[in-house]
Amino acid sequence: MERATEVPGNPAQFAEPARVNDYDSFAVAYSAETENNLVNAYYARPAMLALAGEVAGRRILDAGCGSGALSAALRDRGAVVTGIDASAEMLALARRRLGDDVDLHALDLRDRLPFADGAFDDVVASLVLHYLEDWGPTLAELRRVLRPGGRLIASVDHPFVAYTFQAPHADYFATTSYTFEWTFNGQSTPMRFWRKPLHAVIDAFTSAGFRLSLISEPQPDPAARELFPDGFHDLSTKPCFLFFVVEVPPSATGSDD
Repeated sequence: MERATEVPGNPAQFAEPARVNDYDSFAVAYSAETENNLVNAYYARPAMLALAGEVAGRRILDAGCGSGALSAALRDRGAVVTGIDASAEMLALARRRLGDDVDLHALDLRDRLPFADGAFDDVVASLVLHYLEDWGPTLAELRRVLRPGGRLIASVDHPFVAYTFQAPHADYFATTSYTFEWTFNGQSTPMRFWRKPLHAVIDAFTSAGFRLSLISEPQPDPAARELFPDGFHDLSTKPCFLFFVVEVPPSATGSDD
């Protein structure tokens, strides 16, 4: 089952596991680890918020909301947020954080979404698409629930960096999986991700009917320089994640309604 939240840094490679991506088994530890760490709190989330810009009054779907950190930040900026995630334990944490302010649903991103066509102004998908081998059905659904002129703001493991995690002679141009082991509180958890070459990522968006607006390789929040001096240098000089803003083309009349 696909799990959808943000990814901590520096996992170690391991052999193929029998069961992978089980966020339910480490939700509390994962949420605590990523709440104020460098990669998530001072890089991935600020970058997503910067790309989202002014969101007051906008209807936003957080696709892969996890324990709700990004949803909370968007809500606090005035957005009307709906969150979805496949992990029941992550959603339980999100409900504690968000209360009744955000409508939350237990959903797998590979399934049809229970929302009307054009229900949202924006979709944010932070570090979730790389859990999927085939992006096509998911992107088609995300496009369907966006209004004309709506945006999908997404981040994934940088395909160039992910390539280095694979065998030295792996085919860069193939869509391939790579596997890691995350450790929280001494408990190891196997994780699997899917890497696409950059052209295939862009092709997936455009084939789903999106128009590419922006590709970003952001810098971490400057406030992290003193908090995480060693990690800050690495993160500010080496690629980590790749961020996209893609749009649903406006209607033929030019209206965004």
